[in-house]
Amino acid sequence: MRVGHTTLIEGDGPLEVGRGPVRTGVTVVVPGAADPWAEPAFAGCHRLNGNGELTGLEWIREAGLLTTVIGLTNTHSVGVVRDALISAAARAVSPDEQRWYLPVVGETYDGDLNDINGMHVRLEHVHAALESAAAGPVAEGGVGSGTGMQCHGFKGGIGSASRVVDGSTVGVLVQANHGRRDRLRVNGVAVGPLPGEEPATGNAAGPGGSIIVIVATDAPLLPGQCDRLAQRAALGVGRVGGAGEHSSGDLILAFATGNRGLRPLADHGIEGAGPVAMRAVAADRIDNLFYAAIEATEEAIVNALVAGRTMTGRDGYTVQGIGGERLAAYLAGAAR
Repeated sequence: MRVGHTTLIEGDGPLEVGRGPVRTGVTVVVPGAADPWAEPAFAGCHRLNGNGELTGLEWIREAGLLTTVIGLTNTHSVGVVRDALISAAARAVSPDEQRWYLPVVGETYDGDLNDINGMHVRLEHVHAALESAAAGPVAEGGVGSGTGMQCHGFKGGIGSASRVVDGSTVGVLVQANHGRRDRLRVNGVAVGPLPGEEPATGNAAGPGGSIIVIVATDAPLLPGQCDRLAQRAALGVGRVGGAGEHSSGDLILAFATGNRGLRPLADHGIEGAGPVAMRAVAADRIDNLFYAAIEATEEAIVNALVAGRTMTGRDGYTVQGIGGERLAAYLAGAAR
């Protein structure tokens, strides 16, 4: 899979709707194939709490297939990102080929730092993220769709982590914008006041915000198994202190690329399409993938926090970065 970001940072001072300050962006996840419609992946999903949006889930629940690139952005830019993903997919195929698209686009709220009603994410920003999408290490923290996000009272945003178990990789990408400060746990340790930490205010002080979790694996899983993997990622959210609070949108998508050739040849005008052979991890051998999803989700959230840097946005609102060295020193002291 490949990940791309477009980061939008502009202006300071008082909010002027439509002018800024701007602290937002868009992130895209290309799920294995360059054309997910022609080469879909089995997928499943889970809702820990539903005060949020991840479009396209009804088709995933119905068919168990992920057929589009995944987009992430702020709450009020879901529509433009969805439309831009459709336009990018449509222009990549012949005009004579009729397709329909139901893009998967997730959101969390960045309005404390960003002029969210200014609609600063535009079609060209989505296309730029697609063009920049690359394999390898993922830029984390306040980048792309994570630019204006905050997590457990600190600067949050994009985080990623992975595990390799039984010959398969489980990777997790989060857009972390959730959690209460007083519930933050790292490696099982309650994180109390840190040296130099300033009291959180606004959304950072309360249980507002949301998290989107994307779980990807090359294991051969069927749609129902993807549902189960997505459910386990919620346990990783809980390990860091998230509880699916009433005002939080905690939505999880899992997809598996271990089975390919899922779109019948007849859909491409090729005669002789028949049944497609499937592979699946045995039901009583799936636990290690569950553990991997839990651990990678937990680590991805912590990575989003550690990569976060102190940011000031609209009306002078400032959210602190947790500081990796500061956090490590605290955890070392707690272990003594």
